[in-house]
Amino acid sequence: MSLADEMFQAAMDWKPFMPTMYGLQGWDDKLEDLSVEGEQALRARIADILSRADTSDEDPVTLAVIKHQGRSIVDRIDARLIEHTVAKGLSAPVNGLLMIASQLDVSQRVDKFARYIGQAGERVRESDRRPLRRHLQAGTKRLESFLASPVQEWEGGHSGEIRTAIAGFRDVLTSIEDARGDDKPGICWLPEGERNYANLVRNYTTTARTPDELHRLGLDLIAALREEYAEIGSRLWGTSDVQEIFHRLRTELLWDNEDQMIESAVEAIARAEAEAPKWFGRMPKVGCQVRAVDEAERETAGIAFYMPAPLDGSRPGTYWLNPLGATERSRTLSEVTAFHEAVPGHHYQLSITAETDMHNMRRFAFIEAYLEGWGLYTERLADEMGLYSSDEQRLGMLGLDAMRAGRLVVDTGMHAFGWTRQQAVDYLRENTVMPEPEINAEIDRYIEVPGQALAYMVGRMEIQRVRAERAKLGERFDVRAFHDLVVGSGAVPLPVLDQIVTAWTAASP
Repeated sequence: MSLADEMFQAAMDWKPFMPTMYGLQGWDDKLEDLSVEGEQALRARIADILSRADTSDEDPVTLAVIKHQGRSIVDRIDARLIEHTVAKGLSAPVNGLLMIASQLDVSQRVDKFARYIGQAGERVRESDRRPLRRHLQAGTKRLESFLASPVQEWEGGHSGEIRTAIAGFRDVLTSIEDARGDDKPGICWLPEGERNYANLVRNYTTTARTPDELHRLGLDLIAALREEYAEIGSRLWGTSDVQEIFHRLRTELLWDNEDQMIESAVEAIARAEAEAPKWFGRMPKVGCQVRAVDEAERETAGIAFYMPAPLDGSRPGTYWLNPLGATERSRTLSEVTAFHEAVPGHHYQLSITAETDMHNMRRFAFIEAYLEGWGLYTERLADEMGLYSSDEQRLGMLGLDAMRAGRLVVDTGMHAFGWTRQQAVDYLRENTVMPEPEINAEIDRYIEVPGQALAYMVGRMEIQRVRAERAKLGERFDVRAFHDLVVGSGAVPLPVLDQIVTAWTAASP
């Protein structure tokens, strides 16, 4: 077995829902072991693989991916995030389990759910890393909602044991009396927090940029975006007052109903697919469908997300939209989100990579700076492609840009510099057009997944930088070939992407 085989097996054992999502055989009956002993056994296994990496005969790119994936898993195990991640997102082990169970076939592993939930409860109960009080309350509310709901089909014959385990996990959450308050949301307030955050920043960004550098970068980007807001606002509404533009975006241009939201996404994706051949030499073989999140999951699901097609093509890639509160949400975010999540964003990226003959370690590596960097890159690429239907929709593009720039500021603010939760909320309220419920949801996500929010903008800026460097070649630069290279190389650390593009440039006639 090659080193790539070993690391791929270990990475999929760490998150066995991932191979199921892609239709890879061998993990459909598995669920990760959340116990301290189970995690330490996996950590030792990965550390052993990494100890042999420098003497491996793997090609340099694959070796870089192996090292990144291994170190990322080790650092996340060491950070013990599962001991204080209890709220509503996918990152919260128990809530994430309930969300995934409604989207994938879990029949071969549902008998392990009670064990998994019990392990999660034990880790939270015995930990010296306390969750936020508000997250305990949110997690409890979610669990009580599940317990009050009718038995769901996926529970099969295990409903009794699963619901008993859920009730036990709820009791763990309600028993914690020394939870953190909103004045100490960051990982810096937890044991070994500074070291753990530094490791997570390195893993998520794949760069050596420090929290201080990233914080200042976010401030600079926010300032520059205000100039773009003023330019489009003047053209659209005759005002360059940014706060007035923000107010109008928050209170006007809202959806009339849920159907409008879905229809707009379908139209945007169709328009992108028609234009894509001018910008990509290779298109994915599998299509992309738009689906509304099931009613039962809307309270806990994200606003929008993408689920790749399985390798057998039994279903297309799926762009999931959550219509919850549609009439209170800005329609200006419709097109930019569709371009990011679907075409030419994650659908092209993940589908084309999956269709290559690279090793699975390369095809299915999870490196957020590359993955989310590409999604964010395509938001601006869509403007080059002429895909935005109006200046209103371009303001939506700026709106998501500001959110990602703001993430650099508030993630580092809370986790490195000790900001309170309210400081983070106030910053996004002042510098983005995000509505209040979304601001609160985003801040709670950043608290529970330290460092992940930094990956988006860092990744986008690096892809833009390497493209700009190669574009200096003038007529020798082929943007279609560049895009094919970036999406066809699979997820790689950003310095490796630079090396890949540099080598391609040198070999170009």
